[in-house]
Amino acid sequence: MGHENMQARSGHSSAVSGPRVMLYSHDTFGLGHIRRTRSIANSIVGSGSDISVLIISGSPHAGSFNLGQGVDFVHIPSVLKSKSGGYGSASLHMDIREIVALRQTIILEAARIFKPDVFIADKEPTGFHSELLPTLDLLKTFGTRMVVGIRDVLDDPETVRSEWQSRGAIRAVCDYYDDIFVYGLEKFYRPLDGVLLPADVQSRITYTGYLRRSVPSGPAVIRYPKLTKGPFILVTTGGGGDGAGLIDLVLAAYEAEKTMPLPAVIVCGPYLSRSQSQEFAARVDRLRNVDMIAFDPMIERLMSRASAIVAMGGYNTFCEILSFDKPALIVPRSYPRKEQSIRAQRASELGLVRQICETGNPDLDLEQMRVELQALAERPRPSSVKLENLLEGLPRVTAELLPTLVQPRSATMGASGIRNA
Repeated sequence: MGHENMQARSGHSSAVSGPRVMLYSHDTFGLGHIRRTRSIANSIVGSGSDISVLIISGSPHAGSFNLGQGVDFVHIPSVLKSKSGGYGSASLHMDIREIVALRQTIILEAARIFKPDVFIADKEPTGFHSELLPTLDLLKTFGTRMVVGIRDVLDDPETVRSEWQSRGAIRAVCDYYDDIFVYGLEKFYRPLDGVLLPADVQSRITYTGYLRRSVPSGPAVIRYPKLTKGPFILVTTGGGGDGAGLIDLVLAAYEAEKTMPLPAVIVCGPYLSRSQSQEFAARVDRLRNVDMIAFDPMIERLMSRASAIVAMGGYNTFCEILSFDKPALIVPRSYPRKEQSIRAQRASELGLVRQICETGNPDLDLEQMRVELQALAERPRPSSVKLENLLEGLPRVTAELLPTLVQPRSATMGASGIRNA
């Protein structure tokens, strides 16, 4: 940010810029949070040429994705969850308390200088290890409109209630947040039904619909396999950190059935371990109708080309299945969260996707996968199910924020964050 612009925002000049939106994405695992945040940011700047959006993200891949004009990001030190359930630094040799203190300071200072008119926290009202609380206090003095945005499914009701109570999320939404956006449909699932929220907080919940995805502009950033020139099934595991089981099952089905109607292209994801990736690559080399790539930050391109999709059922992939109207087979994980299995079950009940629940019996699981893959491309598309406002999430979010963006608080605010007379 240039020196003159900083002076203007610090109250040393009467000049002001356009409205500003800050989005927070804690990103402790996978790609889901940053991909959802990126979609919202790009949609917001698309509604006005003078809007600036700053993303605060802990994802090491935040810079890999296509960001619209007017969007930038600040990377905070990444954290990872261990198998024991604890957290540690992803890269730095620092204690987790030091990492949280560093993240907290960066977020607070960014908010102090940026002075957003709107603040949107993704999923966690208090942030990772309550790191947002000082920033929320500051933004309250600014008069910033504060929103917490959550996906259609968080977990089972009992787990969500326990987590929101233990993390102080209920108090946070009562004390700080003006709105709760649920990026889904109320008739699909109500993610906060297990949480005892006061009536006035319940009235702040808006179901926006799912976030429609589109094919990114510009050239592809990777070379696609030759199999993508014709009809193919796309197999994606999102970030890939927990996707080895699905990839293994798909490969086993293609190894067992040499005459599959369509070839498969597997996207492993950046978090799949190197040893697993090497093992899968060796198996793929022995199959003429399967190919594999590691990671595509513009995976929407492959989604739009594919004849059908096999996935685990994370939120972003589900949005893409709906947006590109693809027959899909979901094989969800149910640990450590039930989110994917709940989403897959509801989507299957409504006829939006097909679902396989792994039985633990390798022979039975393999047979289910083989049968589903053979018929997948001929299954009904999601559009065969008529659900009103299914994919209206992005325009709905923008419309809800429009009153604040049209007359931003910063235009009448001085250096302290208090409105000028």
